[in-house]
Amino acid sequence: MSKAIQAVRGMNDLLPDAVEHWQRIETAARDVLAAYGYREIRLPIVEKSELFARSIGSQTDIVEKEMYSFEDRNGENLTLRPEGTAGCVRAGIENGFLHNQIQRLWYAGPMFRHERPQKGRYRQFHQIGVEAFGIESPDLDAEIILMCARLWRTLGLDGLTLELNSLGTPESRAAYREELMRYLAAYHDRLDEDSLRRLEKNPLRILDSKNPAMREVIAGAPSLHDHLDEASRAHFVRVGEYLRDSGVSYTINPRLVRGLDYYTRTVFEWTTDRLGAQSAVCAGGRYDGLVEQLGGKSTPAAGFAIGMERLAELLALQGDAPQVLRPHAYLILLGEAAEKQGLRLAENLRNAGLRIECNCGGGGLKAQLKRADRSGVRHALLLGEEEVRQGSITIKDLRDGGQRAVAQNELVDLLTKSL
Repeated sequence: MSKAIQAVRGMNDLLPDAVEHWQRIETAARDVLAAYGYREIRLPIVEKSELFARSIGSQTDIVEKEMYSFEDRNGENLTLRPEGTAGCVRAGIENGFLHNQIQRLWYAGPMFRHERPQKGRYRQFHQIGVEAFGIESPDLDAEIILMCARLWRTLGLDGLTLELNSLGTPESRAAYREELMRYLAAYHDRLDEDSLRRLEKNPLRILDSKNPAMREVIAGAPSLHDHLDEASRAHFVRVGEYLRDSGVSYTINPRLVRGLDYYTRTVFEWTTDRLGAQSAVCAGGRYDGLVEQLGGKSTPAAGFAIGMERLAELLALQGDAPQVLRPHAYLILLGEAAEKQGLRLAENLRNAGLRIECNCGGGGLKAQLKRADRSGVRHALLLGEEEVRQGSITIKDLRDGGQRAVAQNELVDLLTKSL
């Protein structure tokens, strides 16, 4: 026997029982996003590596250590997308639908990062991404957060906490960066390996360290809010007012910085304490400079991404059973004539809107009844040589064992009434 091939580390199969939670999330998200005027866009999984170096930031952990990049046969450097915003912006610029236009878009699919696999963090993971272009005012920031809150309600999720911060403009952040570096330099001997690496390249990311040994140093760091420009400060105040007026509670987290360099002004995360270290379920914010940074005209923008794996795990932990579209009946076929007629009969029942699992591969009555029972249906439909001759079919209730013969032309009405 040949050796079995295993899945790539950090890339998992989604089996049918798990997929049912995902389908529930996808359906709810599609309905909620449509209610706010968002339309779906479908984007390539592979992009030019330069796209992410210019957008996410060449000195971020993602670009430096985590991207799946390769050179194709034409010598072009390509990358499996680690996130979706950059590709969405690229598509908008390339297809000319961003400049002087308001666009509300969403997408869903796999992303790839070469991280250390652990619970809630995988090398292939899935996101629902939402992007809005052409609106600079703070009501957009509030609206995308309200969309998230509506999705949580639709899914019946509770216990999610909203954290907010403002990163200001690139100019105000640069001034803060210098002060932060001076502060951290005084604690050089207390910085862990990751923080030392980030100190010169991306010191704001030190504020997001999960290392308990860094908490005291981070707690004493200067506040970014003290360095916000007046316009960013006013923008952030308005976002908070809109949220409070809409009944959405939040906490301000001055250490929330996000791991992507393109964010400006508002950033936010929805977190939970039920998933261990991987607490963020959804995160996003403004990126007013990204379109211009990638070669387009100056265009304000904001968006967020939802982690599908983490959201599905929350639903499972909550004990919510997804609605499963099981077959309405299982068609048992006994004999050559029944097998020949059975496929046609099953198609006619499906034409009437019924879900029918039809036995394939033969087998005796006992074996087929076992298959019917495993399929989860209540009713088995028995079609044998006698039923074919008489134009009838036997309906067997797999719960109480009762059965009766009926005319085939009455079957649709009888099954529909029993649902």
